[in-house]
Amino acid sequence: MEEGGAEKLRRFWLNGRQIEVTESIDQWHGADYRYFKVRGSDGNIYIFHRDDFSMEWALTMYERAHSRGGGDP
Repeated sequence: MEEGGAEKLRRFWLNGRQIEVTESIDQWHGADYRYFKVRGSDGNIYIFHRDDFSMEWALTMYERAHSRGGGDP
C-alpha cells in the first residue's frame, strides 16, 4: 500500500478485532525490514515490524491509551 511513495499500514487484526489506523506516526526501514509506528482506532499506539524477505509481520511494541477524565488533576 503506497501513497506518494510512502508505504502505509491502513488496518490490522489483533485478538480477533479489526483496528483501523487513524494516524501514521513514523516509519523507518533497513535493507530487508520496515517498522511502522501507528495509532489505532482504539487510541493505542503500535509498532509493527515487517520482514521484507519473508513478508512476515510482528507486533513489537504496544502502548495503551491513557484514560481521560479520571483520577489525578
